[in-house]
Amino acid sequence: MSERISRDLSRRAAAVAVRVAELLETLCSEEAGGGSAAFLRDWAASAAPRAAAAPGILPPALTPLDRLVHRFGLGSLETELVLFAGLPEEHEGLARTFRTMNPGGAPHPSVGLAGLLIDCAARTGAESGVQGHAPDRVALRRLLHEGPAVRAGVLALTGDGPFHERSLTLADGLWEALHGYPAWPAALEEADPGPPVAGLDGWLELPETVRAVAALRSREPRILLVGARDETVALSRCAALARAAGLGLLAARTRPEDPGAMGLLGLHAAVRDAVPLLVVPAPVGGAGPVTPAVGRIPGPLLVCAAPGTVRPGPQRPVLTVPVGPIGTADRRTAWRAALPEAPEHAPELAARHPLDPALTAQVALDVHSRAGLDPDAEEDGGSPDVSGAIRARAGALLPSGVELVSPDARWPRLVLGGEADGQLRDAVARLRHQALVLDDWRLREAARAARGVRLLLTGPPGTGKSLAAEVLATEAGRDLLVVDGSELVSKYIGETEKNLAACFEVAERTQAVFLLDEADALFATRTEVSEANDRFANMETAYLLQRLDRFDGLAVLTTNLRQNIDAAFIRRMDFVVEFPLPDEAGRSRLWELHLPRALLHADVDLAGLAQYYPVPGGWIRNAAIGAAFRAADDGGAVRQGHLVDAMRREYGKAGRPFPGEPAAPGGAAADRRAALALDPALDPALGPASDSAVGSPPPSAHVLNDRRTQKESS
Repeated sequence: MSERISRDLSRRAAAVAVRVAELLETLCSEEAGGGSAAFLRDWAASAAPRAAAAPGILPPALTPLDRLVHRFGLGSLETELVLFAGLPEEHEGLARTFRTMNPGGAPHPSVGLAGLLIDCAARTGAESGVQGHAPDRVALRRLLHEGPAVRAGVLALTGDGPFHERSLTLADGLWEALHGYPAWPAALEEADPGPPVAGLDGWLELPETVRAVAALRSREPRILLVGARDETVALSRCAALARAAGLGLLAARTRPEDPGAMGLLGLHAAVRDAVPLLVVPAPVGGAGPVTPAVGRIPGPLLVCAAPGTVRPGPQRPVLTVPVGPIGTADRRTAWRAALPEAPEHAPELAARHPLDPALTAQVALDVHSRAGLDPDAEEDGGSPDVSGAIRARAGALLPSGVELVSPDARWPRLVLGGEADGQLRDAVARLRHQALVLDDWRLREAARAARGVRLLLTGPPGTGKSLAAEVLATEAGRDLLVVDGSELVSKYIGETEKNLAACFEVAERTQAVFLLDEADALFATRTEVSEANDRFANMETAYLLQRLDRFDGLAVLTTNLRQNIDAAFIRRMDFVVEFPLPDEAGRSRLWELHLPRALLHADVDLAGLAQYYPVPGGWIRNAAIGAAFRAADDGGAVRQGHLVDAMRREYGKAGRPFPGEPAAPGGAAADRRAALALDPALDPALGPASDSAVGSPPPSAHVLNDRRTQKESS
């Protein structure tokens, strides 16, 4: 088809070349213009037979030139001028010929030469007795100043000389496009929306989407704004809209406010019988929204942009096309289409990785590529390695202060009983059955239930909040996105929100468990505005609250200071889990988890350590690791002295007095138990879970004796 289109255009251009040759033969002597006229005739003679020999008969309505004429309403004279201006692009000899005739030496026909052609045509018509209004130089001047071809950017006058000495040129890349080839102007950067993806059937039935498809089919001037933070998602929606309307798509990145570049986009889309799609680049340096220059675009314009980057002007009606929602059934369809070799895993993948269908297709490409490189690799349970593919693709998107990890901690590692353990298990179950309850049972509409699970883990340092997040991610079968809240806060206005948006984008793309550590740095209680800093701090908190509401995954936030958390944030939590200091039984389990019996000397008394040192689990972990390294350096097993020395260092790091070494069973430890029986307040593990109670050391021996004497005397 491209070859037939190209030959047809050359045939039409050859007819104009013959007219130029006739003009030269009439006005110039044999010595002055004979060589140029002869070359023009020879080229035209060779081009016409090639066009006649092209296989098949090309209907005129299918040529890009005819589309151009129809879309921009060009008359016969303007059509002739387009062919005339394109002749130098047909052959290097033609370009050289026009260079010799151009007053400025440019390889293009001049306006004066076009005027001579019109004069010659008028004389020929008069001599032959043809009646009717023939175009003249007045009509030529008008067309080259305000005609449809000039307004649309099809034709342009270049050069600085007088009007008739200026060159007549075509838009950048237009002649190659008229030949049927995908030429791209320098002002446009090609954007590939990709083929339409599966899993958008429900979205195409939404009223807003149906209206958008009708708008594309009408070909009336409109702006259809498809906004999404993820460009891949927005492009996939545009491709689906174009396919539903039965139209092609020409997507390009350029400056929306540049009329010339926008005109080229509309022009090249018209000759290809496609809908122009403007992909708005990300703003640079905090620039505000831009208004697209749409004056030269003859029909509908699709605009793909991040929210808040485009402000449509008043010249055209605007339709906003949402990119969602995407239902569970469509997500399952997307996974079946993306991984046809494993259709039985589609429901599980849709629940575990509820990605947008556009991202599902990307992940499937990675899965197939990895499988092709390692065909003998065994997949876990026969399921494709989707998690690995998601993790690999998201690695390049991680902002500073964010880490994507693959946890392997299970429930037995988490020493936490009672209500707290039950809440964590309920959170995992809620995430696992989200599609069933909200979509299949339709509680999303009936009870207005929101997607996602949000947990707040509170308690003293070292009580296992971060470990609990790892366990939740492992049991949910997802990666863990660890975000340090203190590193996200910026002194520059708007930077904190920007950092948060990047974190949530990665979490949504990977469907990882979102762990925001030290959340009180961001969720501090909002205050009355007394200065500018208060206002911006409140704005950061409000943004995070809204963004957390829209997050449909598992979000875990930790804090040591619950009293500093904004009350509105607490209300949005599905679970608020308190992590108390471990009791003696919990401490004993923690010692046993961190120190396998095979590594211990016979003198180690883990039960005595748990009883004597009422400390959080983080201290026990650090002490166990430190003692193991000391034992390795000594060349033997872990002894009681190694553990006591390691615990002494933990007390020192916390700036608390060390209570000493536990005595053998039945000795000083018995005295300590007796002292605790007389005064239970001496055991910090029984007190309130506050920072002042974390790891509070037992009193020294003389203090115990003094308190026992006071108790007996009273």
